[in-house]
Amino acid sequence: MFFEQLLNGLTLGSTYSLIALGYTMVYGILELINFAHSEIYMIGAFLGLIMVTVYKLPFPLALLITMAGSCLLGITIEKVAYKPLRKSTRIAPLISAIGVSIFLQNAVLMLAGPQARSFPAGINITTLNLGPFRISSLQLLILLVSIILMIGLHFLIQKTKLGQAMRATAQDKEAAQLMGIKIDQVISFTFAIGSALAMLGGLILGLVEMLGAVYMSRYKDAIAFAVLIFILLLKPTGLLGRRVQEKV
Repeated sequence: MFFEQLLNGLTLGSTYSLIALGYTMVYGILELINFAHSEIYMIGAFLGLIMVTVYKLPFPLALLITMAGSCLLGITIEKVAYKPLRKSTRIAPLISAIGVSIFLQNAVLMLAGPQARSFPAGINITTLNLGPFRISSLQLLILLVSIILMIGLHFLIQKTKLGQAMRATAQDKEAAQLMGIKIDQVISFTFAIGSALAMLGGLILGLVEMLGAVYMSRYKDAIAFAVLIFILLLKPTGLLGRRVQEKV
């Protein structure tokens, strides 16, 4: 029982981690919380649903189209809502981000309606029996894809020229621009792919929430938020972060 819930927590945590990628990289470069990121995730889900149910596309092709559409939407939001306010006060892009989030929520609600929809199974799901433990092939696929994406993003950021440009832009935009880095392109690319630096937090949160659902099901959400508050109080710069003093 504990092993199965541990696996469920890792699966849920890997999903949280992938969603958190965009938040961390955008904030790392622009110091802006992209409140519309969750709406992009939602629209991507609807886009994938349309590709599978309306156009009857195979699941892998629908996934690629959905990823491309989500990237395009992220770049469009950055160009329209954030770029014109890049040199404004800190509060202006924050209000714009909240406005984009509310707009996308209500636009999808108006077009798709409030009723819940189930996503059809695009792959054959089987159960693997490993002695007393049972593992779903879907869980293994989610973990495998998450690990591959995280490793790929880490390699991109740490080992490529584009990743070096992204890190330089995050450290000092003006100096990076003087060195010939096209920061507008770097920021647009950042909105498209996100970063893999929030993996650990997502995994821990998924484990805590799933184990809380087993042993204290009525308080699982409270436990998850309590862990978030505790970590923020203990490590406000992040689990793997460190304090950096600004030079004046």
